[in-house]
Amino acid sequence: MMKPIAIKELNENFFEAIGKEWMLITAGNQEHFNTMTASWGGIGFLWNKPVVFVFIRPERYTFEFAEKSEYFTLSFLGEENRAIHKICGSKSGREVDKVKETGLKPVVTEKGNILFEQGRLSLECRKLYTDTIKEECFIHPETVKQWYGGAHGGFHHLYVAEITGAWIRE
Repeated sequence: MMKPIAIKELNENFFEAIGKEWMLITAGNQEHFNTMTASWGGIGFLWNKPVVFVFIRPERYTFEFAEKSEYFTLSFLGEENRAIHKICGSKSGREVDKVKETGLKPVVTEKGNILFEQGRLSLECRKLYTDTIKEECFIHPETVKQWYGGAHGGFHHLYVAEITGAWIRE
């Protein structure tokens, strides 16, 4: 069961939650959505709003949904669901039904966005800003060599989004 929590009451260590536990980024609607595993991003305060920032490569199927949607969600499933993250991070929704493959249980928010019953913490986010990371803006060229091109793929799209809702698992 998911219980709403006031955004200002979030006291999560997001260094651990994003970097070590990972999260699912989900965009789309009840009829058609996709989710992907992510371990890059952050949470903070910008433009007098609580915000998240996440990164999605344009090659990812979820990117198409994120571009078309006003909202996306972040779901933190806990260490016990690492296998779900591995599937959602290694298989494309173009080829497999990730919900069937993983046993994820979608939950639709009042705004029509998708969370998952397995989420120990879930955030609903409204896009405020997006841009593509640009090679010429890197201060240290070795970062580009380490993370972009070849097998890594193209430059990420950055999304900054206001956190409009939060839920915890009871």
